[in-house]
Amino acid sequence: MDFHYIAIDGPIGAGKSALAERLAARLDASIVREDPDNPFLADFYADRPGAALQAQLFFLLNRHRQLCDRRQADLFSQVTICDYIFEKDRIYAYLNLDDNELFIYQRLFDLLAQDVPTPDLVIYLQAPTDVLVKRLRARGEDPDRPALLPDEDYLRELNEAYHHFFFHYAATSLLVIESSQFRPQDDDAALDDLVKQIKTMGRGTRYYVPRTRQE
Repeated sequence: MDFHYIAIDGPIGAGKSALAERLAARLDASIVREDPDNPFLADFYADRPGAALQAQLFFLLNRHRQLCDRRQADLFSQVTICDYIFEKDRIYAYLNLDDNELFIYQRLFDLLAQDVPTPDLVIYLQAPTDVLVKRLRARGEDPDRPALLPDEDYLRELNEAYHHFFFHYAATSLLVIESSQFRPQDDDAALDDLVKQIKTMGRGTRYYVPRTRQE
């Protein structure tokens, strides 16, 4: 395995956490899961003044703490799967904050980013907005997984921001997966094929459309 630190990212509903869990189990890797609990998130979705910056800074500081803790523990010497990249924070910040808030945010981000380890490989889960909406609605209807759901217009803007970010991404090796029909959480063959893709990845960007099971 040439990659010791693999990060998975994509917009809300792309399936990052599910893939991280399955991939970590398949590769016998440790896993870094983003903490979804943010006390300012409900106020943000309710458009309360100042809540966007509060929510953004809370996520930023949490992600920084998680990744620095892992680095200090030297756990990146083994294969580690993380269900986000640190830079994702800026995607949301530029979407949600006004100019004055961004000025404050960017200064803090630049300072914290110096401490954060860079992944060896990033997996970007790409999906059309209508697929993301369908998945999030199904998640919201699950009593075991209550969720705060963004509206469709916001999700569309977010998805476009992700497309733009990863179109220009060149910091590490990048595997872009068209994930509309990709369900590795219940398809062992799909997971095995993904592992083959990872093991044959080199530098640069690869675009991958998974084979799907025939029903």
